[in-house]
Amino acid sequence: MGSFSIWHWLIVLLIVVMVFGTKKLKNIGSDLGGAVKGFKDGIKEGGQTSADNASAPAGQVTQDSRADKNAIDVEAKQKS
Repeated sequence: MGSFSIWHWLIVLLIVVMVFGTKKLKNIGSDLGGAVKGFKDGIKEGGQTSADNASAPAGQVTQDSRADKNAIDVEAKQKS
């Protein structure tokens, strides 16, 4: 009674495609895939940076290789 047959799932799929359209579903799928890939890369980087930080001597400043190369480093000043 709680189990759906293949025909029920095909009808649900047809309704979803009719509501959202194939282009929007394709975009959602590619966005989801990119998010999963970014998450996996972040997990890999997280493990590597911990090992890199442990090998750096204390008191030495290291440069973060993940920093954006186009970023502009600015200093905030207070109005007088």
